Amino acid sequence: MLSSEIIKRPIITEKSMQLVEEQNKYTFSVDKRANKIQVKKAVEELFEVTVLKVNILNTKRKKKRVGQYEGFKSETAKAIVTLAADNKIEIFSS
Repeated sequence: MLSSEIIKRPIITEKSMQLVEEQNKYTFSVDKRANKIQVKKAVEELFEVTVLKVNILNTKRKKKRVGQYEGFKSETAKAIVTLAADNKIEIFSS
């Protein structure tokens, strides 16, 4: 898999921005099939930073209903990436 296929998009919420400010941890939506080593290499390659640690959270699909129609939200995976103290990713600071 290519690095651009592994990292789908950054997750920018109040909680994730608090992690960035306090602990230098960045949150990304990643491919469900990617493992920690692949995520680490992808982040280092795309953003040119040093990654210390990667945590991956897998979510189950959830049942949703709109009126008479039922379906499921898709399964997702989030990666919380801890960077070295002197590194930053600029897309989170704007």
